[in-house]
Amino acid sequence: MIKALHEEYEQIRIIKESKRGRVLLLRHKQSKTPYIFRHYHGNCDVYRKLLGISCPNLPQIMEAAEKDGMAAVLEEYIQGDSLSHLLEGALFTPAEARAVIRQLCSALWVLHSMGAVHRDIKPENVILRGSTAVLIDFDAARIFKNENSSDTLILGTMGYAAPEQYGISQTDERADIYSIGVLLNIMLTGKHPSKELAGGKLGHVVQKCTRINPKKRYHNVLHLMEVL
Repeated sequence: MIKALHEEYEQIRIIKESKRGRVLLLRHKQSKTPYIFRHYHGNCDVYRKLLGISCPNLPQIMEAAEKDGMAAVLEEYIQGDSLSHLLEGALFTPAEARAVIRQLCSALWVLHSMGAVHRDIKPENVILRGSTAVLIDFDAARIFKNENSSDTLILGTMGYAAPEQYGISQTDERADIYSIGVLLNIMLTGKHPSKELAGGKLGHVVQKCTRINPKKRYHNVLHLMEVL
């Protein structure tokens, strides 16, 4: 796959690089269409499940492969502004935040329906393409396995990750609901709910999303969408 990429695509820039791997912006030499290429230590089980899936709130996955413990993924480049960039300028109104969160729930419903958990929902991983919110970056995502008592690899972002992501128990869709609650609060207040809780009905939604005990959160994203 990587050899073919060098023949068909040219590198524009490095978007992100770490010990785990890197993310590149590529351009197809003939069509000039931009794409994202991910190369990282880990598996691409979730990316493979997304092959052929079309959802306006998820990027289109073109190819996904593994070799010698390294995953390689080619996906659609989402043009727009990240939520983290937009939050540098201003907070969101309740109506705006509700609209974004509902769209992210639509993306999560697709993931959760195939047994996947994103595990890294944060402003940097949400792109607004016009008025459409797109959830990206499934490098930390995993498939839920009934026989496991905890995650085999602890990943996530401090502040957004649910408590169970730190080895307390295996993560399921309720871990993403926790992160969605934190994200909603930050969109409204600019702060983590432990520092300042959003007011009104949305504050109550945040509280339920971020319960320490997963059983006390919304049971699934469809329930959360209905409430919103």
